Amino acid sequence: MKSNCMYLCLLLTFGGCFNFQAQEIKIFTLHDFDLIDSVKTNLVVTKYGKEEYNFNPDGRLAKSKTKYNDTDYSITYYKYDGPYLIEKRFENYRENTFDANTSIANFYTIDSISNKKITEKIISYTKEFLEQYEYVYNEENVLQKIIRTNDNGIDKTDITYDHYKGEDTKTYLLNGEILKSIRTSNGKGKNKGLKIVLTKTYLKGKPVSAVEEVCDMEGGLISETTFEHSTQSKQFEVQQVKRFYYDEKNILSKTETTIGKETITKSYIYQFDNGETGNWVKEIVTPDNTYTTREISYY
Repeated sequence: MKSNCMYLCLLLTFGGCFNFQAQEIKIFTLHDFDLIDSVKTNLVVTKYGKEEYNFNPDGRLAKSKTKYNDTDYSITYYKYDGPYLIEKRFENYRENTFDANTSIANFYTIDSISNKKITEKIISYTKEFLEQYEYVYNEENVLQKIIRTNDNGIDKTDITYDHYKGEDTKTYLLNGEILKSIRTSNGKGKNKGLKIVLTKTYLKGKPVSAVEEVCDMEGGLISETTFEHSTQSKQFEVQQVKRFYYDEKNILSKTETTIGKETITKSYIYQFDNGETGNWVKEIVTPDNTYTTREISYY
C-alpha cells in the first residue's frame, strides 16, 4: 500500500495534465485506488460527499459516482472491448434531474491495420461535437503524437524519447513548443538503488514548475519535492519537500512535509476488513484526527 510514484493525472480528468487537455489514455484499475483482491464496489466517504467505484471482475473501473449531496451527483461509465477503452460517458445530475448541457460522451475507435492509431471523439449529450483527439503510435507501440481538432483549429503534440548517460527523457512539444518533460534516472550516492523522476512543466516555452519524485524500484514513493521557477534567479527553487515512511508491511505510516524551516508530521492509522490484512476500511490521520472510511464489497 505504498503511495505510487506516478506523474499521470487521476480519476475523472483523463485530461488536465496539459494546458490544452491533451492526455495519454489511461485505464484505471484497483491498483489506482489502493485496493487488492476481487473488489466489486468501493464506497468512500469524503469531506465533500461520497464517491462510489464499481469494478469489473478483471479489476478495471466500470463506473464511478460522486455524490455532492442528496440531489446533486455525477456518474461516469466506462466500456471496454478486450484490452481497449471504447466509451466513456460523464453524466451530471442536479436536483435529481439529468443535465444534458453539462454531460459528455467520449468514443474511442482503434485502427491497428498498420501502426496503431486511436481516435477519441468528444460529443455532448445535446449532440454537439466538441473536439477530437488522434493518438498515433510507432511500430513499437509507443505513443508518438497527439493531434487535437476542434472549432479553434488543430493542435499537435509531438512526444520524443531520448536516452543519454543512463537517463531517459520524454518530452512533449505542443505545436513545436516545449510543454512538459519527464526525466527518469537511477539514483546515485544516498539515492543509490532508487529511481528518480523529474517532471518539468512549461508555459509558452518557458519553465514554470517541477516535481521530483524519488521512488523504490517497485514504484513506491519515497519523497516528493516541488519547485517553482524563479524569473530572478532563472533557476528552479524548492517550495516543498514531502517524505513518505512505511511500516514493515509497506503500509504508509507517516509523512513529513517541509516548507521553508517548518516541518509538518502526520501519522496514519488503518483499520482493515480482514483483521490486519485485506483492504483498509478506515484511515485516521493524526494529529488532525481526520479520517476516511470505505465500504467494500467483493465478487
